[in-house]
Amino acid sequence: MSIKFNSGLFGEVYDREKYINSYAMRKIVLLFMCFVYWGTGLAQTDSADDNSLFMDPAAIELRSKMTIPPYGLDKVKALISTIIPEEDKETTDAGINAISAVDFKKLTLREKFTYTMIHAELYAQNCAIPEYQTQIDKKIFATLLDGFNESSWSQRQTDFLQENRDSVMKLIQESVVRSKRMGVNYKHAIVEINGWQMIPFIVDYAKKTPKDKDALTLLLLLMKRGEYSEFIKSSSFKKLYGEDSNYYSYLNYNKENEALIFSRALKYYDEKKSK
Repeated sequence: MSIKFNSGLFGEVYDREKYINSYAMRKIVLLFMCFVYWGTGLAQTDSADDNSLFMDPAAIELRSKMTIPPYGLDKVKALISTIIPEEDKETTDAGINAISAVDFKKLTLREKFTYTMIHAELYAQNCAIPEYQTQIDKKIFATLLDGFNESSWSQRQTDFLQENRDSVMKLIQESVVRSKRMGVNYKHAIVEINGWQMIPFIVDYAKKTPKDKDALTLLLLLMKRGEYSEFIKSSSFKKLYGEDSNYYSYLNYNKENEALIFSRALKYYDEKKSK
């Protein structure tokens, strides 16, 4: 029999059994991923690059750097500082870390955007996956890093992003133009809302910011999310996301691969726009 409980944060009643099972399953998956990623990483890393897994702190910092929106930033930070985390009573390694439903509702759209971009409300203890990230300037990775470490957006946060996707895309573009930087949080938000309309902007950003190879990763993820047939059938997709791929999968960076990603992404954009 399910036990209902009121979190006091989201102003909603949750099914505790479902909540616990969700985190339990997530934990199992994460542990499984640790073993799989570690094993496949050892087995499939390119010996031409390195013979062992190596964590490059500078590479991690570059790829996990977030962009901090300015909209109501001081107000949002002050609210976050008052949060009292609510642990799940059945496990100490998962819970909710959120402002109240009342406070969230009082925020303007721009303030909610800032809040969501700098603070993820759900947390779950994660395993530390070793990062094979040498020579990142020569690689186009299949996946983005997680800027929130062991936290993730809650349902109300992803609902906010999706329900306000046009405004979210506009705010991201404004911020990127101003800061000349598209942080990993912005990239994840674009994937979350399936922001294919931003492809020309992302291509332009990637050309102006050649050090940010994850802009290319973002284009790949948008084509994957949209199940773009030309990309799905390509050898690049098989290498990055096929059954033999892993957490460390990447394409070698060169001008030819970059141009191909730009061309495919823009073609995908044109096809979507024409429908």
